Parts: sequence; C-alpha cells; structure tokens
Amino acid sequence: MPKGTTLNQSNFSKLLEWLDKDIDSAGKKYEMIRLRLITIFSARGCRAAEELTDETIDRVLGQIELIKGNYEGNPALYFYGVAKNIFLENTRKPVFSDLKDNIGHNSANTDELELNDRCLEKCLQKLDSGKREFILNYYEDEKQAKIDHRRMMQKGLGISPENFRLRAFRIRNKLQKCVFRCLEENSGETFQAKNT
Repeated sequence: MPKGTTLNQSNFSKLLEWLDKDIDSAGKKYEMIRLRLITIFSARGCRAAEELTDETIDRVLGQIELIKGNYEGNPALYFYGVAKNIFLENTRKPVFSDLKDNIGHNSANTDELELNDRCLEKCLQKLDSGKREFILNYYEDEKQAKIDHRRMMQKGLGISPENFRLRAFRIRNKLQKCVFRCLEENSGETFQAKNT
C-alpha cells in the first residue's frame, strides 16, 4: 500500500482485484504502474515524483468502488489520467499565481478565477512541449528552493543567466498575451454566469 495512505487495506485489496483476478499478477501490475508513474513524474521534472505517485494511487483508491463497476479498459490508463491531473494541479498553481501578479488581474469572483485557470490551462497546452516544460519547471518550488532549482536548470541548459531569464520572459510574455486574448474572448461567459 502507498506510504501515508489514509485508506484501508480493504480498498487496496479491491484495487488489486481490479488490476487482475490472480493476486500475484495483480501485485506485479501494481508495481509496474507505480514505477511507471514515478518515471512519468520524474520525466516531467517533478522532484517529488514518489509523493505525487502516492497521491495518484490514493486518489484511485478513494474511487475504487466507483471505478471497479464502471471503468472499462486498461486500469493503467486510468492511473495515468489521474497522474496527468495531479501534475497539472501541482505545476500550474505557481505559474498562474505569478502570471496573475504580472497581469494585474485580481478578482474575488469565483467564476472569473475559474475562467483565468481555464485560459491559462488552454494557453499552456498551446505551447510546444519544450517551452511548456521549461516554464512549468521555471516556476517550480518557492523561495530558496526556487532559486536553486532555476540555477540548476540554467546550468543544465548550458546558457548564460541572462539568456535563461530572457527565455523565461519571452515564454511568460507569450502566455500572458494568450491569456489576455482568452479572457477577452470569454468575458461574456463570466457575465452570463453572474446574471444567471
């Protein structure tokens, strides 16, 4: 069972049963999925790959009753879908927070905040994978850990600190313009939500 899970052994047994009727085969599939999740998170630059893997497994365990009866297909794909959501949750928060500060858009309105999140998500997906990976890694961590992480990134890329900051600025600027356009195109959406 994943470390730190608050879920019970019964749910874990149900998960194994969902993976395969044969307990040995189910255990092997579980271990393969777990290792694959760690690899996926690591490849995306997550330094807490094991913790995010445990969180993914915990979420699947929390839904096991519903999943067992309704999900059709390879169980591993379900885990990977949950992992994608967890990755996005854990990476977009710092980027959005910084973008929001730079854009100057602050709102207490939940509908507007949700639209901002959707626009940022949409704009991140429009970036090519290299730029998206770079900007998400750029905003990873906080305080000194963020500084150290950026220094490691810059050295890993083999570029000067100035070029490193310039690259981040250009990508962030492109994201900001995209978010502005998206907000303008969808501004009627929040107006409608307020008046319904």
